[in-house]
Amino acid sequence: MGRRRAPELYRAPFPLYALQVDPSTGLLIAAGGGGAAKTGIKNGVHFLQLELINGRLSASLLHSHDTETRATMNLALAGDILAAGQDAHCQLLRFQAHQQQGNKAEKAGSKEQGPRQRKGAAPAEKKCGAETQHEGLELRVENLQAVQTDFSSDPLQKVVCFNHDNTLLATGGTDGYVRVWKLVTVGRDLKASVWQKDQLVTQLHWQENGPTFSSTPYRYQACRFGQVPDQPAGLRLFTVQIPHKRLRQPPPCYLTAWDGSNFLPLRTKSCGHEVVSCLDVSESGTFLGLGTVTGSVAIYIAFSLQCLYYVREAHGIVVTDVAFLPEKGRGPELLGSHETALFSVAVDSRCQLHLLPSRRSVPVWLLLLLCVGLIIVTILLLQSAFPGFL
Repeated sequence: MGRRRAPELYRAPFPLYALQVDPSTGLLIAAGGGGAAKTGIKNGVHFLQLELINGRLSASLLHSHDTETRATMNLALAGDILAAGQDAHCQLLRFQAHQQQGNKAEKAGSKEQGPRQRKGAAPAEKKCGAETQHEGLELRVENLQAVQTDFSSDPLQKVVCFNHDNTLLATGGTDGYVRVWKLVTVGRDLKASVWQKDQLVTQLHWQENGPTFSSTPYRYQACRFGQVPDQPAGLRLFTVQIPHKRLRQPPPCYLTAWDGSNFLPLRTKSCGHEVVSCLDVSESGTFLGLGTVTGSVAIYIAFSLQCLYYVREAHGIVVTDVAFLPEKGRGPELLGSHETALFSVAVDSRCQLHLLPSRRSVPVWLLLLLCVGLIIVTILLLQSAFPGFL
């Protein structure tokens, strides 16, 4: 039996490093590039239109935004504002999608040359502020402001994120500083710290409370907050712990769920011996998505940390980012009959789709009916075996 494979959704003309999904428009935003080196590999942010066609999710290129000599290594989304980590800077972009009306859409469609592009080379890059028209949908992207976020000798912004209400932006880089806000941070110093504005609230103590194993030091690779299903005010923190050093016989990596109020560990489970490279939490906090340095992709259920989906070496090279299809906006429409959808991108320039089929559940009334039937059958058997039992 052949190896399980995930369908390829889109292929960019450059390595992909970052991924976001806009819940209101259903746009899949993938970014990357070859950097400043003159290798002929472009740098850009691609806006992909997601559609459900004959029950299958597909993506087509709607707009290609040129980032010149800067490759985008990380993304964060807040409404129509996109924060992109490019070298030592954080570039803010605004994108606006509008539905065309009537004859305007038909006129724009008549000017398009050729079919929509799903794979292979992208069309010419669009400059700042350019508009793209695509089957009744037009998109405008503009550069807003760029700010330097890393001041080391070899500067590079490595992470960016917005808080839950999109009022604060956090960035971290190779200089070891978090420029800040309110969040949890992890780093190569083996520590995970919880901050409120510029004050250190607490540090996580996983090694002291984790499973019993050898004295191999572990470090925190990633952290994400997630909602607690059926508890609107509840929060969970999820972290990934990986071995600090690469060993010939690598020890397992671990997933940990933490209480979001006191930051005590709730449960920890091994997530295999492949080193985890990225983590995402679904909008409702129900699922966790993992990518590994060997290209594998997995989906776990957040409550029990049980693995529900796994594709070994889906990309064959390091997975640089994963993102769930939002559960609001256009998400349910695009999801179809599946329970969740996870997108993954890698240095191989591919964006892949990972679908989790809906898990079948037995109605409560049927369970009650089966219990009653089992009781009746048991009584009849006892009556047959022991006359006069009743």
